[in-house]
Amino acid sequence: MVRIKLGPAGSPASSTLEGISKVRELGLQCTEVQFSHGVVMKNDLARKVGEEAKKCNISLSLHAPYYVNLASEEPEKISASIRRILDSCERGHYLGATCAVFHPAYFGKREKEETHNMVRTAVTRMMETINESGWKIRLAPETTGKHSAYGSLDETIRLSAETGCSLCVDFAHLYARNQGRIDYADILDRIQDALKIRHLHMHFSNIEWTLKGEKKHLVLDGRPPFEPLARELLDRKLDATIISETPDTWRGSLKMKHIFEKLGYRFQ
Repeated sequence: MVRIKLGPAGSPASSTLEGISKVRELGLQCTEVQFSHGVVMKNDLARKVGEEAKKCNISLSLHAPYYVNLASEEPEKISASIRRILDSCERGHYLGATCAVFHPAYFGKREKEETHNMVRTAVTRMMETINESGWKIRLAPETTGKHSAYGSLDETIRLSAETGCSLCVDFAHLYARNQGRIDYADILDRIQDALKIRHLHMHFSNIEWTLKGEKKHLVLDGRPPFEPLARELLDRKLDATIISETPDTWRGSLKMKHIFEKLGYRFQ
């Protein structure tokens, strides 16, 4: 049976810990802990949040800081980026989080192939540290929304195939990259053909875009439409965790839940 999990990016309450029970009360199944502006959570609190999530049967993932560039022209910035991601992974281990989502890099003056090689090297190093540390969490580079950033669908799939890391597919970012066009079947075909996966971690919202790519995330209004994606997932019997990145995060999740239920899916 297909398993769909829906939940917000960030807490629907005043703190991450309080937000866990709120997510359950809303009838949602997961949440993504946000370290977007820095890793300030201590391991003790991460453990408490993880225990509460387990008690409430809420699945956790996390988003590492935005201040990451694994292909910077300044070596110290690459080292700092790796440290931020690994700090996130350490907290994620105590949270019991399934994956650590992050935006890998910007091209800057580098060629795309050089950037890919640098990102691959950094991801491989981080995976070695994660394994050596015994942290039970997977790296999930995210598809990005700007053409200046490393993270097209093909680049993200290639990185996952070459390193064995996971991935996060942000459909709003792909929609912005393609200037208001999206083909869910083609995206999922390419991922499943290359990676042979049965579960996919996703972000979804609507989005405002320019010729350069994403501008800002929007509430659900059909750009891109969510229902065709929901149908595609159910038809394929593909397990999915879908994190709402709409400005009204948990309300966005409830709208997605309503669409799945309209299609006949019943949440556990």
